[in-house]
Amino acid sequence: MEGVLVKLWKWLGLAGLAGVAATGAIIARDQRQRAQLSPEQVRDRLHERLDETRSRPSPGA
Repeated sequence: MEGVLVKLWKWLGLAGLAGVAATGAIIARDQRQRAQLSPEQVRDRLHERLDETRSRPSPGA
């Protein structure tokens, strides 16, 4: 029984490590995409997001 638990913990550890690595890769990709934007593009995106939130009805309304 003890050997099964050790194997289980090893698999859980490997799965956790793979999840952390995948998350890091996604964050790095996102950072690279943002670094390529000009200040005007960032401002335009922020204005678009603001307009989207203004056009949605509030949850309490």
